[in-house]
This record gives sequence, C-alpha cells and structure tokens, in this order.
Amino acid sequence: MLKEFQKFALKGNVVDMAVGIVIGGAFGTIVKSLVADIIMPPIGLIIGNIDFSKLVITLRAATEDTAAVTVNYGVFINNVIAFLIVAWALFIVIKGMNNLRKKEEAAPAEPPAPPKQEVLLEEIRDLLKARN
Repeated sequence: MLKEFQKFALKGNVVDMAVGIVIGGAFGTIVKSLVADIIMPPIGLIIGNIDFSKLVITLRAATEDTAAVTVNYGVFINNVIAFLIVAWALFIVIKGMNNLRKKEEAAPAEPPAPPKQEVLLEEIRDLLKARN
C-alpha cells in the first residue's frame, strides 16, 4: 500500500497540483495586500477619506460583558475586489495557455520521411542526370 501511495504521490500531476496550490496561496496573499494596502486607500480617499476595512453596520453595541455585533461590509468589499483581481489574472493566464495550445495544434506537422526505396530511386535519378 505504501508503494502504491508513493507511486500516486510522485506522479507529475499530483506534484504539479501541489506546486499550483502553494503558488496560488502566495498569489492570493499578494492580491489581498494589493487590494487592502494599495487599491482601497486611494479609493477611500477619493470617496471621502474612508477606510473600507472599518466600514461596519452595528447590530448591537458593545457592552461591558460582550463585544459589539457588526456586519463588516467594508472587508467584504475588499474581498470582492481581491477575488475579481485573482479571477482576471487566471482568465489572462488560461487565455494565453489556450492560445499557445491552438498555435501548437495549428502548426503543420512535418511530412513523414519518404520510404527508403524512393530515396534510392531519387539518388539514382540524380546520378543519371549528372552523367548526361
């Protein structure tokens, strides 16, 4: 059973998928930072010096014993923008890969090599032409 698992785990597809997941996680972190730290501050400034991550609707105010109950719609807006950026980046990557695949499929295949007899006959023909 261990050998079967090792064979499965070391297949190219599984390793490629693992690498994709790790890179995807890192890419997600970068996009979240891009949205929270670079895109949203100027938008908040334009709208009126608003920090989107602090936009909330308070359902119940905090008391001495309990924390406030809030709907954090500003964080949701940040996450939607981050999702759209990731979705757009994936769209561009997949579109590029599909274009490369189409080019590979459309490229004409090399013609098969002629049979040995045909090659010999062509050499004989060329020798006879050279003699005349």
